[in-house]
Amino acid sequence: CAAAALLWVGLLSLPSCSTRNAEPQTAIPRSGVPVAIATVAEKTVPVEVRAIGNVEAYSTVSVRAQVAGKVAQVLFKEGQDVKKGDLLFTLDSVPYRATVQQLEANLARDEAQLENARAQADRYTKLFQDGVVSKEQYDTSRTNADALAASVRADKAAIERARIDVDYCSIFSPMDGRTGSLLVDPGNVVKANETDLVVINQIHPIYASFSVPEQYLLEIKKYRAAGPLKVEAAIPNDERPPTQGLLTFVDNAVDTTTGMIRLKATFQNADGRLWPGLFVNVVCKLTSRPKAVVVPSQAVQTGQSGQYVFVVKQDLTAESRPVVPGNAVGGETVIEKGLEPGETVVTDGQLRLAPGMKVEVKASRGE
Repeated sequence: CAAAALLWVGLLSLPSCSTRNAEPQTAIPRSGVPVAIATVAEKTVPVEVRAIGNVEAYSTVSVRAQVAGKVAQVLFKEGQDVKKGDLLFTLDSVPYRATVQQLEANLARDEAQLENARAQADRYTKLFQDGVVSKEQYDTSRTNADALAASVRADKAAIERARIDVDYCSIFSPMDGRTGSLLVDPGNVVKANETDLVVINQIHPIYASFSVPEQYLLEIKKYRAAGPLKVEAAIPNDERPPTQGLLTFVDNAVDTTTGMIRLKATFQNADGRLWPGLFVNVVCKLTSRPKAVVVPSQAVQTGQSGQYVFVVKQDLTAESRPVVPGNAVGGETVIEKGLEPGETVVTDGQLRLAPGMKVEVKASRGE
């Protein structure tokens, strides 16, 4: 019985021993929590405004015929670059040339009648002076000559207008640009000032349009008054450097529904990288800020009480420090308040940290 009692007591004591032995397994390693660190730096950083922009043609023209007629020729290919004055289309000009010939015949008839009327008016003038004809006959001859003279002038104006219509049968490019899809084919009949023949976009130079929150407007106006503001446009997934341009337009009103102000930057686009309708990442550089305190952006954490960083003290313990972050530039965040240059902050491993815990440095940056 005594042996059984001892055995029973021994079995009862086993779970408690197992529990006590399991507790050290969840304890923090004596060597500390492995973390990556970086040194708080002081440097000159650019003050920038970032946005997503949309590329727009510098100017767009829908080419239309100024006279009605049948398309005779198309003298370019879709998507071709054209120069101002290049011949794009010809219309059938036969009806308009026939009109010119008819009007020229009318002019010749009226000029002949005018010549006869003037000769008759001169005779009646002499006869009136000799008292042979009445003043009424004299006035009639002069009026007839003047009326025919007016008819001749009208004929000349009609001929000039008809010749312009003949010229309108040749349609030229109004600007340098790139043609889009051909909207008519030879043989199609087009209406005057109604039918679009082709759309031309000017892409040298070109615009990038973007909107920023209204709180940036005062700074943009301030720095723009001091000189041109540089703008960069980067195409997503393009490994080449961003295209450089200048801010050239600030809209005259803030959009009251969104609180955004619309801006435009102009790019020379000599290499043709920017294309109308393309989305780009836009960076507008306002100024440079010297002696700014910066840390890697991944060092800044967000908690219930706001944003903070873990600072590694000299005894390798972690301190939670509230900070006021500013702009983020190139993977680094400006710290307006809370850190001093030379301090060390944790950039990776924060999830396992708590204030006062020991750390073990696995990687460092900025030293």
